[in-house]
Amino acid sequence: MTQKANSLNILLVEDQLNIANNIADYMESKGHIFDFATQGKQGLSLALEQYYDLIILDLNLPTMDGLEVCQQIREKADRYIPILMLTARDSVEDKVSGFTVGADDYLTKPFSLQELEVRCLALSRRHLLQTKDVIHIGPLSINRKQKEIQRDGKILALHSMGYRILIILAEAYPQVVSRSELSHKLWGDTPTESDAIRSHIYQLRTVLDKPFPQPLLKTIHGVGFSLHIPVRD
Repeated sequence: MTQKANSLNILLVEDQLNIANNIADYMESKGHIFDFATQGKQGLSLALEQYYDLIILDLNLPTMDGLEVCQQIREKADRYIPILMLTARDSVEDKVSGFTVGADDYLTKPFSLQELEVRCLALSRRHLLQTKDVIHIGPLSINRKQKEIQRDGKILALHSMGYRILIILAEAYPQVVSRSELSHKLWGDTPTESDAIRSHIYQLRTVLDKPFPQPLLKTIHGVGFSLHIPVRD
C-alpha cells in the first residue's frame, strides 16, 4: 500500500490492549503507520532508536510512567518529537505536570478517535511549520524564511496581517481558530476595533480565494475560522 501524503509514522505507548487496538484500527484505516509499546521503558527505547512523526503516550504505564518517559525523550532525543499524552486523569494539576515535562497536547480518556486523529495531524503540521523553511498544505506552499505563500504555484500578494493570519490558521489546521484566539495572537491583550478581524479576513479571502475555483478560508459562524483543504484523489 502506498503511504498517503498526510499519513503519520506514530509510536503508540499504551498498556491497555483494547484501547491500543481501537486506536490502531481506526488510525491505520486512515493511512497512518504504527509501532507499539506496552511498557514505559520499551516506549522510551523505541522513541530514541526509531524515527516517528509523533508519539501517543499513555500516562499510567508499567516499568516507567508516561511523565518520566516524556521527560527522558526530551532530554535524550536528538530531534524534537511531538508528544500527545493520553490519560484518565483530568485535573488541572495533572495536565500541568504533563506540559511541564514536555508534552505538546493532552487528551483525556474516554476520547473520540476522530478527535485523536485531528489532534495528531494538527500537532504534526504545527511542528513542521515551526521547524521547516517550506511546508506544503494541500495547494498551499508556505515559505517561512522568505515569508512567501503560493497557491497552486502562484505567489499570493498578501499584506503582513494577511500573512500572519494565514500562518496561524495553517499551524492550527485542521482545527478551528476562534475569534478570541486569533485576536489574542494578532494583538495580544491590546484592545482593537470589533470589526478589525472581519476586515482583515475579507482582505485575506480576496487574495487567497477569489481568483481560484474553490475557497480555502472557511468561516464557522459564531465560532471562528479554519482552512478547508479539498481532498484530492
